[in-house]
Amino acid sequence: MKLRLRNVLLLALMLAASGLAMALRPTEKIADQGARIDIARMFPEQFADWRAAAGIVPALVSPDVKEKLDAIYDQTLSRTYVNNDGQRIMLSIAYGGDQSGDKTQVHRPEFCYTAQGFQLSNNRESQITTESGVLPVRRLEAVQGSRNEPITYWITIGDEVTLPGLGRKLIQLRYGLTGKVPDGMLVRVSSIDQDVGKAYQLQDRFVRDMLAAINAQDRVRVAGRLLP
Repeated sequence: MKLRLRNVLLLALMLAASGLAMALRPTEKIADQGARIDIARMFPEQFADWRAAAGIVPALVSPDVKEKLDAIYDQTLSRTYVNNDGQRIMLSIAYGGDQSGDKTQVHRPEFCYTAQGFQLSNNRESQITTESGVLPVRRLEAVQGSRNEPITYWITIGDEVTLPGLGRKLIQLRYGLTGKVPDGMLVRVSSIDQDVGKAYQLQDRFVRDMLAAINAQDRVRVAGRLLP
């Protein structure tokens, strides 16, 4: 009898928890409010002394990774920018209208590059000081043969910028408690350079120039509401 009673109580608790989870499940998509996001328009093809190079695109992802990206994200964008000195920066954007779960995981460099045979190292947090405020970013290096690719990236959830980890989970939870499903994007810049310090300086300059060229409303979607 005691065993049966315990099982009944456990079942009741499980059903109650399931019902609560269903009741608290967010249903209102922020992406469905207002104008449709168009990341190709949002990111200018030319700004400061940078211009998108026609016919030059970042290295293509493997077919299986591309299939996952197409299934998860609403829009993706890949461009290579060249400045007046001939220096190149690769920009990659993944935008999704539903960032309530872990969907950006597949496009994070830690997953995307590893899936394509790169070795990753020096994974650390950093920040970029921009005209709009301080942007938290993550840095790492991807190496495959003679190719050394320093990478800088960040994630936005709704109008907040974050990095993978607890902070991102808390933002998702906060949105969930309001009944809203946030959209978001992953912004990644990288370059091919054996001099890692020099590469990050160039990437920082590119990010500052890019954010300064994006209008204020779009900039919040791209980099969140930055702190001074």
